[in-house]
Amino acid sequence: MIFPESLKKGDKIAVISPSSPVKEEYIDGAVEFFAREGYEAEVMPHAKGPASGSYASSAENRLADILSAWENPEIRAVLCSRGGYGAVHLLQHIPEELLQRNPKWLIGYSDISALHAMMLKAGVASVHASMAKQLAEEGHEDFANQSLMKILRGDFPLEYSVRPHNYNIRGEGEGRLVGGNLAVLNGLFGTGFDILDEGVILFIEDISEAIYAVERMLYHILLSGGFEKVNGLIVGRFTEYRADRNYERMEDMISDFLLREGIAGVPVAFDFPVGHVKENLPLVEGARACLSVDEKEVKLIMGK
Repeated sequence: MIFPESLKKGDKIAVISPSSPVKEEYIDGAVEFFAREGYEAEVMPHAKGPASGSYASSAENRLADILSAWENPEIRAVLCSRGGYGAVHLLQHIPEELLQRNPKWLIGYSDISALHAMMLKAGVASVHASMAKQLAEEGHEDFANQSLMKILRGDFPLEYSVRPHNYNIRGEGEGRLVGGNLAVLNGLFGTGFDILDEGVILFIEDISEAIYAVERMLYHILLSGGFEKVNGLIVGRFTEYRADRNYERMEDMISDFLLREGIAGVPVAFDFPVGHVKENLPLVEGARACLSVDEKEVKLIMGK
């Protein structure tokens, strides 16, 4: 796994919009955030639009921005301004050799999970973390934002301690950390951008998905043999869903699924603060990770 170089004061960070449109003030706020941290943010030509339907710009423009950012040796990290939908348009047009030849940190979550899958396929680590809105609104004192900066500066290993949950399954597992938005990843399972490999620690989160739809995605992983490759499971935050006649809460369904299908031989951490929430802890895709779950806490350690 290739880890991009640590950022130094004065380094450039590109801002792109590979998916849906974003408010200009969020991009401006992210630029200011990085400036206060000692970095120069370069807003790529189409990051602020003009929008093309429900996309930040045309697929050609969005592709041009990410390629230009990656080809520029002065740019050491690339912040995706927002998720939404559209990153999948770019996957087959970004050369793997380019990502490996000029490794730099890719930052984002939600729909950006597709780009993280692309990075994992190329063997380059990336950061599932806050985007422009969170950087602009939560600022420098925010723990998640400061954790992101630690990662970019190469402060490894990084350790998180999280409160326990009643549905947790105790144990300890080690492996490469992979994951992201479940719906996005579900669309890539079985393709060349499938992230599930032997011995991984998998984390999942989602927003606005029906409980039955998430169950169907979990069965997709199960029936394709994906859970046999998992050494640990981190169940992040599932938000903005509605109860149905089977389950009041998403966590109830996921716990029942794991127990019913006998997926209890690996540690499982519920309610981990990752996803479409304010406390969205940055996770390093491709990092060597240790997940420890006991009755007192959940501990995740990420290293190279």
